[in-house]
Amino acid sequence: MERYDGIDEPSWDVDPEDEISSVVEVVGQHLKLRRELSGFSVAEFAAAIGYGEDLIRKIERGARIPRPEYLDKVDEVVDARGLVSAMKKEMREARYPKRVRELAKLEGRAVEVSLYSNHNIHGLLQTEEHMRALFAGWLPAYSADEMDGMVAARMERRAIFQRDPIPALSFVQEEVTLRRPVGGTMVWRRQLERLLEVGQLRNVSIQVMPTNCEEHPGTGGLIEVLKFPDGSAVGRSEGAYSGRPVSEPKQLRILELRYGMIRAEAFTPRASLAFIEQLLGET
Repeated sequence: MERYDGIDEPSWDVDPEDEISSVVEVVGQHLKLRRELSGFSVAEFAAAIGYGEDLIRKIERGARIPRPEYLDKVDEVVDARGLVSAMKKEMREARYPKRVRELAKLEGRAVEVSLYSNHNIHGLLQTEEHMRALFAGWLPAYSADEMDGMVAARMERRAIFQRDPIPALSFVQEEVTLRRPVGGTMVWRRQLERLLEVGQLRNVSIQVMPTNCEEHPGTGGLIEVLKFPDGSAVGRSEGAYSGRPVSEPKQLRILELRYGMIRAEAFTPRASLAFIEQLLGET
């Protein structure tokens, strides 16, 4: 399940413990074979494609994930006719930690998604500008390359809104997450507009939990529950089971009970959209 402290931070380096490392190794071996069959030494290839020899060696031994533009350049130089460039999608996904790949797969299968966020607007609802401003505030600071990858990981997950069949998506946001002007006034305004836009989708429900609510069942932190076509489900809450994902019916019932109580205390979807419009008008 998603965390908000860097779970979708990707890297171009390969974690040897990650199952995807074997795939990256095979790609590296294929690229090395292509280079050798084309008659290039490493030094000659570096000059031809405009990348350093050390990087080429790392990629060819599977220690580094090749970037899309690297694959395109290799494809052009060895005249692979698109066969090397075709690896870009798989290599982009290989960048993301195993937890993120699993989360994206789970979201891709879910028929019902329930999400409560108490300290940030949920990643699926964020605009790209908001993501960048949010990540820019995290410490230690990320490089531009890392930032781009983190944003790409989160943006790709937004495909859930265009899925067919469409899942039922329920979001509950703490009021404070809507009032914090992350990125400045214009970024904030566009983020509120994005919430209004998504909230109009017939399969999406967005509710706001008011700050002045005296009895609040969500003080234990974020809650996520994903339900699947076969009746199974997985959930996670920062305030239960040490934050671990759970799938046992008894544990899931507790998470669903808490989420149901939060929804009951929050503004209705219609009132929530009106509240967001009010905030937008105040900016």
